Amino acid sequence: MSLVHAQGAPAPVGAYPHARRVGDLLFLSGVGPREPGTNAIPGNVLDADGRVVAYDIEAQCRQVFHNVRAVLEASGARWEDLVDVTVYLTDMARDFAAYNRLYAEHFTTAQPCRTTLGITALPTPIAIELKCVAAITRSAD
Repeated sequence: MSLVHAQGAPAPVGAYPHARRVGDLLFLSGVGPREPGTNAIPGNVLDADGRVVAYDIEAQCRQVFHNVRAVLEASGARWEDLVDVTVYLTDMARDFAAYNRLYAEHFTTAQPCRTTLGITALPTPIAIELKCVAAITRSAD
């Protein structure tokens, strides 16, 4: 077993690695849309008290896909190695259509299994988080 800490991804918000490899399987911790280095959340509009008053789900989707790719690459895996993706949306009714369109753009050939859940909140002020599993059937570089 090996733990993965991806320098190209935002730091975890808790005491956990970005991913853990067990044999040919790679389990990614929940990945959100925070920007590496700054922890800024793309598309969030805050009021004077720092509360989110609006957000751009498309900007957050693009960033979360970028972050997943960074963790995969740091692990010696590729986008095409993903076999299962669980997606958490904080507003299914508002955001599913845009997220689903962008998801289809990013998964054109290799399509992992997918589950999408509507939830009430995530630990930080984000609207989407992905939990992924990849199968690496070749030796990591």
